[in-house]
Amino acid sequence: MILPVQADASELVIVLLLAYALDLVFCEPPAAIHPVVWMGRLIAFFKKNVPKTNRKLYGIFMGLVTILFGALIAYVVLYFMGIESIPSPLRYLVAAYFLKATFAIRCLYGAADEVRTELDAGRLDGARQKLSMYVSRDTSKLDENHVSSAIIETTSENYVDGILSPLLFYACFGPFGLIAAYVFKATSTLDSMVGYTDERHRDIGWFSAKLDDVLNWLPARISVFFLSAATLVVGLFYRKVKVPDFKSAFKSGFGDGLKTPSPNSGYPMASIAGALRIKLEKPNTYVLGDGFTYPKSDDIKLTSWIILIASLFAIIVSLFIITAYS
Repeated sequence: MILPVQADASELVIVLLLAYALDLVFCEPPAAIHPVVWMGRLIAFFKKNVPKTNRKLYGIFMGLVTILFGALIAYVVLYFMGIESIPSPLRYLVAAYFLKATFAIRCLYGAADEVRTELDAGRLDGARQKLSMYVSRDTSKLDENHVSSAIIETTSENYVDGILSPLLFYACFGPFGLIAAYVFKATSTLDSMVGYTDERHRDIGWFSAKLDDVLNWLPARISVFFLSAATLVVGLFYRKVKVPDFKSAFKSGFGDGLKTPSPNSGYPMASIAGALRIKLEKPNTYVLGDGFTYPKSDDIKLTSWIILIASLFAIIVSLFIITAYS
């Protein structure tokens, strides 16, 4: 079967703009009809049936099957897009829905806002509980400074794998962009579920973690430019507490980007640390922005605004890439 593809760049642009609108209006779709949840359930099935031997080989097999499953989802959507007897608005809307599932702008902002609201109300335990939904570390004993740090860290890190990377993969692969975005999203989902170094996951998650590092390598470094530019924009309009420093965002992003165990996550986090002149610390693991003060709840809000503007830049650049290759 020959794959029907979107040959017209205008279709790719329409789908991306619709996906962006869907994200801003509806956030995340219900789990039952969420393609990323489908991939997560497949991974969970594999995790329940891990053999006692050949665990690394099994992890490679799990990764490849999950990636192929993600690619198949995108393939079916592209096939649907190629059926000309279906009205164009419906075809665009379906494709946009599936593209939207690969990135999450509004929900990333919402997660940070939930934690900030609890802190502003003086409910530290509530903030810890909200935070535990978004980070893997133990939040039960974190003080206000480290709660603020943790949510800023995860918001910054997820700008890359939750927004910038899938958008760039979609834009850079032209007619096959949706497949590329789903290959990336499958890899990212694998990494989030099995890409750990503890004894249970080390072997089965090795392939997923390494592939995720490779796919995010360039976007993580590009993110420093996007976040620094967004810092400049936010600094022009947001002066209630502090003026974000775009020069420091750029300098810290590349200066401290490799101070985390991950070869990629440090870049966006360090960029935010420099932008707001705050110390981001994961106890016994890393410190970014050493010499600055710990963040407060207002810094969470500023981070969210920087991420929102940087996400808009990611959309604009993606549109430019699509049209440049038309």
